[in-house]
Amino acid sequence: MTDLLQQQLGIIGTSVEIKEILDVVDQVAPTDITVLITGESGTGKEIFAKAIHQTSRRSSKPMIPVNAGAIPEGIIESELFGHEKGSFTGAMDARKGYFELADGGTIFLDEIGELPPATQVKFLRILENGEYMRVGSSVPRKVDVRVIAATNKNLETEVRQGNFRADLYFRLRSINIRIPPLRERREDIPLLADEFARQICQKNKITFGGFSAEAKEMLINYHWPGNVRELKNIIESLLIIERGKRIEASDLRKHLGSDHDSQRHLPVYTAKSLDQAERELILRALLEMKSDINEIKQILQHKGSQTILAHAVDAAFDDSNPDEASIIEPVNEIERRAIIGALERYKGNRRLASRALNISERTLYRKIKEYNLNH
Repeated sequence: MTDLLQQQLGIIGTSVEIKEILDVVDQVAPTDITVLITGESGTGKEIFAKAIHQTSRRSSKPMIPVNAGAIPEGIIESELFGHEKGSFTGAMDARKGYFELADGGTIFLDEIGELPPATQVKFLRILENGEYMRVGSSVPRKVDVRVIAATNKNLETEVRQGNFRADLYFRLRSINIRIPPLRERREDIPLLADEFARQICQKNKITFGGFSAEAKEMLINYHWPGNVRELKNIIESLLIIERGKRIEASDLRKHLGSDHDSQRHLPVYTAKSLDQAERELILRALLEMKSDINEIKQILQHKGSQTILAHAVDAAFDDSNPDEASIIEPVNEIERRAIIGALERYKGNRRLASRALNISERTLYRKIKEYNLNH
């Protein structure tokens, strides 16, 4: 997906996570396959649903968004499937449901985990063969609708607890796009903040003095429990209240609340696989260990203290014993293999590889040259 198209679709971000999601969007958009989008509240699930619709062959038809969690259980079937005149008290006329209104296009069913059990059965029928019946009718109708569902719940847990039908879950999960929380793609935060500021200034016809370096750093370090939605609301409040002013860290701190500092240095869980995360942690630990030992040796040598301790440091990393050397893999070999693996995974894209390795592109270029890797 080109950067221009990405911008037109309203998707902001250059992180590896966003690029991977856009690759999946590119693959599924031309098809009619049902897509399940999962993620915490405020991550922007509807934006990605719109991206799938707008790049599909159904883009000339409507996409109807429906929040299942906001519709009372007593009328949800009427809202989704429509009803016939006189089918219940107050049904003065026949009425089309959301599925009929979306015929030929896409229906985005948000908070799918909130569907009542009886409605889940009828929803599964539409997914299977496109058939449904209006409330108060015994005549089956057909509809041609692409379904994109979304939830912030763990549907697998909901199935185990008996709140969600297993057959519907298995039908939905064929394509599952997980939208990561903002704390897992922190490099996108400055881009989002700048774009929201631009939109808010344009809409409200106000000026903006920009963010200080400290303020942007604070935005990046904040844990964002409300994700992108919270970020946009914070930026809007800042720009309206501090109209025309350059936003400093002190201004931002008033809006983020007192829990900012307590969360700042907490470890961040990422969406990487456990194996990959463990390899990266081991590599970093070994590199830090090597650096610490070299520093100790330099201090000892500087003080002229080449004593038993200095020899002990050398002995700890003595690979002259072939048996011991075969057990302990050299740090540079671990580093070389990690770089090769990242380059292979991202097909030689050094920008994505450097991000996955958590090093700068300049460092990656230097390492490639150092290890004579032809990528």
